[in-house]
Amino acid sequence: MQIEFTLNDQPTVWDVSPDEFLADTLRKHGFLSIRKGCNTSCCGLCTVWIDGKPTLSCTALSFRMQGKSVTTIEGVAEEAAEFARILVAEGAEQCGFCSPGFIMTVLALKHELAAPTEEEIVHYLTGNLCRCTGYMGQMRAVKTYLGVTQR
Repeated sequence: MQIEFTLNDQPTVWDVSPDEFLADTLRKHGFLSIRKGCNTSCCGLCTVWIDGKPTLSCTALSFRMQGKSVTTIEGVAEEAAEFARILVAEGAEQCGFCSPGFIMTVLALKHELAAPTEEEIVHYLTGNLCRCTGYMGQMRAVKTYLGVTQR
């Protein structure tokens, strides 16, 4: 079946199978920043934005993107690079496998909440798994990026 949607602000037409998940479709078309870790919406590695909202693409059917707007990290490269520099400066970048999904979630957080509390940040980031860090460096980086006062 053919779907028409917007991908990173570009009109896109792709053929997809009715049972194909968005993470697989994006990877098939060269968007290798989309990572897969669990295929059950538990790890956050496959996070993209659908109509501006963070969504786990490993369980979103591709055909449902008809008429929607999908954004991958490639579509927000400048903003992502800014936050990535902060991650590195805070010592929160380890292997990098979780970074694209984590960064997409943090950027969405910034767009959705003007002045989040630490509790709101933790709640928002629940579900983004990282097996390399203890999350403290990541939390420092998020707070620095969002301009949240360190405590």
